[in-house]
Amino acid sequence: MSSPMQSAPPQEQDHQPGRESEMNPRPAFEPRHKGADRLKGKVALITGGDSGIGRAVCAAMAREGADIAFIYLEEDGDAEETVRWVEEKEGRRCLAIKGDVGFEDFCRDAVKRTVDGLGRLDILVNNAAEQHEQESLTDISSEQLERTFRTNVFGYFYMTKAALPHLKEGSRIINTCSVTAYKGNPVLVDYSATRGAVVAFTRALSNQLAPKGIAVNGVAPGPIWTPFIPSTFDADKVKEFGTNVPMGRPGQPYEVAACHLFLAFPENSYMSGQVLHANGGTVVGG
Repeated sequence: MSSPMQSAPPQEQDHQPGRESEMNPRPAFEPRHKGADRLKGKVALITGGDSGIGRAVCAAMAREGADIAFIYLEEDGDAEETVRWVEEKEGRRCLAIKGDVGFEDFCRDAVKRTVDGLGRLDILVNNAAEQHEQESLTDISSEQLERTFRTNVFGYFYMTKAALPHLKEGSRIINTCSVTAYKGNPVLVDYSATRGAVVAFTRALSNQLAPKGIAVNGVAPGPIWTPFIPSTFDADKVKEFGTNVPMGRPGQPYEVAACHLFLAFPENSYMSGQVLHANGGTVVGG
């Protein structure tokens, strides 16, 4: 196994959510574990599964025997790479669904297509998000605020609402949030607020669904090398990205997907309402 990337060369992309195919170096998403069919017979639906953490989750769960459906916004090339990996490398069925999770009608349709195409739904991973850097609160437009909350909060709510009728005892809902929910970020104020909302959503929903045997947990990544980064920050900030955590480097998507995978395992049957922190050693409360 190669040594972890210590820092990234300067680079920028001009469009969110960014394209993994244009990154240098490419994010490391391939699972490092040997599969043991611990998710065999299950179907997972991952939002934002074309790249970054979402792609790594697709690959990790496929390696454990799950069939995969994933949602992506518009990055067709990245989505095709994810499909090829799941089908050819992991030998599982894979369904790519293009659309915007910020709209309830689409979320209902995506869940229906998943169940119609793959036969069932056992694991929902809410992961799609967006962020936009602004130096001052006064620079955040009403349009940006609404758009960020629509993707990062409404999208989680709508996907979960659509999925619930299909989830049975033993099913899992896993919400990707962020270290910014706990630390904040002065140039990502609206994004940080949405991540805090996801933590609260996770905890409240876990209490509601516990009697039904459905576990709801979260994963709060720190600085992870994904298309989010060059499509959010300028080249100088990209160069320094992730160097200020105790481990001294940005994380890779596969290192976060390991948390999602653990939360999906049937053996992990006594944990709900919790958040795992894959953040390079930053100590946070909660």
